Amino acid sequence: MKTKLLPFLLVFIFSASFIKAQDTERPKISFAVLGGVNFQNLNGKNYSGDKLENDMILGYHAGVNVQIAIAPDFYFQPGLLFSTKGAKNSTGLITSTYKLSYIELPLNLVYKAALGNGYFMLGFGPYVGYGIMGNAKSEGGSLSYDSKIEFKNVVELTDPLTVAYFKALDAGGNIFAGYEMQSGLFFQLNTQLGMIKINPEDKRIPGDKSVVKNTGFGVSLGYHF
Repeated sequence: MKTKLLPFLLVFIFSASFIKAQDTERPKISFAVLGGVNFQNLNGKNYSGDKLENDMILGYHAGVNVQIAIAPDFYFQPGLLFSTKGAKNSTGLITSTYKLSYIELPLNLVYKAALGNGYFMLGFGPYVGYGIMGNAKSEGGSLSYDSKIEFKNVVELTDPLTVAYFKALDAGGNIFAGYEMQSGLFFQLNTQLGMIKINPEDKRIPGDKSVVKNTGFGVSLGYHF
């Protein structure tokens, strides 16, 4: 009888070991650090309702996230990032560059599937950002003017014309795809689309039709541990 049970015990032990090994490879919770470059723009309409003709600028992002298993191959991934955004605009002989820095909270759903010796990743979800600092620079010929960006929701009639104003709050959606190696090293391509206006109400401009939103894409490199 013991001899007949031996094969079944061996199969059971092997199966349990295999399942345990799989759990070890795919932890329920993992943490990551990441950073990379942003290619950002400010899109929308100007005060008269015409399309903004801005150029992209180069920025960067850095931060952390955590992956929490919620179903086989699916993870909830909240994070915290420092990210720089903005745009460049040329009007006549004057070129203006706007750079804004945000603290962002992305809340992504991630799908991870085994591929080769690692995992293919596909993620999407909303983000909320808050502007903490920024600066604007205008250049024309040999002249240039720098000023700090001021974050406010309403620009009053008495506010100076020499300051650039933006709302601090930003929100939108993320989409990314990437690959994670068995060692935990990963890279991903990111796309971000702002969904709310970041330009304030400007009482100095009657009938203002401005709509300004953050948009961009980027590349990230990181490590899961």
